[in-house]
Amino acid sequence: MSYFVNVPTQNGLNKLPSNACKLLDFQLLSLAAGESYQGNSGDREVLAVILGGKGSFEVNGRSFAKVGGRPNVFAGKPYSVYIPCDAEYAIVADGRLEVGLCSAPSDLKTEPYVIGPDLVTSGVWGAANFSRNFHQILTGSSQPDLPAARLIVGETYTPSGNWSTYPPHKHEADDLPREAYHEEMYFFKVNPGDGFGLTRFYNDEVDTGYIVRDNTILMMPNGYHTVVSAPGYTTYYLWFLAGNHRMQAVTEDANVGWVSKTVAMLKDLGH
Repeated sequence: MSYFVNVPTQNGLNKLPSNACKLLDFQLLSLAAGESYQGNSGDREVLAVILGGKGSFEVNGRSFAKVGGRPNVFAGKPYSVYIPCDAEYAIVADGRLEVGLCSAPSDLKTEPYVIGPDLVTSGVWGAANFSRNFHQILTGSSQPDLPAARLIVGETYTPSGNWSTYPPHKHEADDLPREAYHEEMYFFKVNPGDGFGLTRFYNDEVDTGYIVRDNTILMMPNGYHTVVSAPGYTTYYLWFLAGNHRMQAVTEDANVGWVSKTVAMLKDLGH
């Protein structure tokens, strides 16, 4: 089974060449100015995260004009459009447009909506050389005005030389409040674009590393995971989860989980 693949970047709708997850899926939509794409969400909910550019959306007859703004993922907070299940939708590009379509099974009947930058929470996780910046886009109970069935979505920026999702954690069992089952995917970009990072993914069957480059994706139906950026480069990943709960609870790798206990001390020291 392949847990890590290159996402095609041709003009139009690009699908994953393979998918290790049962719930989650991802498609990359790339449109030139004036081009359009039409689709039907079927039995899935979709969060269309605008990675770069602007687009006009029509979802079940509701229009959202000129949504977006940042030229790329490294230039500010995102705009996103939630597309519920059983929805006819159309996207028209206003200039060059790149959209990440994150989806999961859903039977939730609700209206489409836009998540603007003002609704995206940002901050810093970790400390010292495992600090990273985050955007929380669609995260569950803290956003009662943004309904969704399964999807949890955000963005993380890992600075030059830093580690992210560290200590490594997993979320493969429903054992609340200790752990909640979620599949997860990381869709990567790197700045500058010729750079790289590394990711380690491991479970009872595999322990391996992959080279992170622009438009690669890590698919995690289970297992521990972590990411590191090469010095001189910032690694971005769009992360999205789906499971049985819209709350997150993880179990850290017991061998390195002690590192979490140093965060408060390192922040007090200014790291």
